[in-house]
Amino acid sequence: QVQLVESGGGLVQAGGSLRLSCAASRSTFTINTSGWYRQAPGKQRELVAAIISDGDINYADSVKGRFTISRDNAKNTVYLQMNSLKLEDTAVYYCHIKVRLPGTWTFNDYWGQGTLVTVSS
Repeated sequence: QVQLVESGGGLVQAGGSLRLSCAASRSTFTINTSGWYRQAPGKQRELVAAIISDGDINYADSVKGRFTISRDNAKNTVYLQMNSLKLEDTAVYYCHIKVRLPGTWTFNDYWGQGTLVTVSS
C-alpha cells in the first residue's frame, strides 16, 4: 500500500500563492501518473494537473499559466505551485498517484486525504 500525505493548504487572498506538497510513504513502485485533483462544494472532483509516466504534463484549462506541477523523485514528493489564485480555485485539493507495486501486475490508484484551499477576496 501507499499512503499520501498532503500539506500546504490554507487561506490566501485572491492573487496570492500557495504551494501544495504530497509525500508518498514509499518509493518502491512503478509510477504511471501523479497529480492533483480538486473538488469544490457542490461540484464533482476534477483534474487540476498531472504528470504522465512519459513526462508529459496535463493541466486543466482553468489553471494553465497559473499552476505548476512538479515531482521530486528523490523525496517521493509531488508539488503544486499555485499562483494568481482566484476565488474559483477554492476547493479541497487531493493528491493522486497511479502505481504498480513490486510483485504485482496492475496499476492502482491512491489518494491523499485532501487539503483545503480557500481563496478570499
